[in-house]
Amino acid sequence: MPLTFTDPKTLDHATLEEGGAFAPRFDAGGLVTVVTVDAATNAVLMVAHMNAQTLALTLETGIAHYWSRSRQSVWKKGETSGEVQEVVELRTDCDQDCLVMAVRQTGRGAACHTGRQSCFYRRVVFADGEARLEDIGLPRLFDPEAVYGN
Repeated sequence: MPLTFTDPKTLDHATLEEGGAFAPRFDAGGLVTVVTVDAATNAVLMVAHMNAQTLALTLETGIAHYWSRSRQSVWKKGETSGEVQEVVELRTDCDQDCLVMAVRQTGRGAACHTGRQSCFYRRVVFADGEARLEDIGLPRLFDPEAVYGN
């Protein structure tokens, strides 16, 4: 039987925010935002989205599955790269419209498709009236061209 979730519309405000029912509030496109962090360091690795199917797959398998908005398909993290994310903990915020997922990053330790540990490898700096990006120095752990091709 496929995993289903409580419909948040069936819950009153207090129950949604304080109760025990997991009732993810998917947006109009059927997605919920997921912030993925390293379980050992709490470093933010990536931000992605899940739909009901990928959230269920994640819970059932213990492996991170996301919804690829660009490809409009299920994305099992690490299926191509070998950089699988093993779920350690999944949390929801107070009104259940955002998730934080702590993972154990396998493979070479790269969560980003650029081959880096984190998708957040640049910081925004503001100087001389201009905002620009500055690399923070995270090394590539794999060559994305060799792994993904064109």
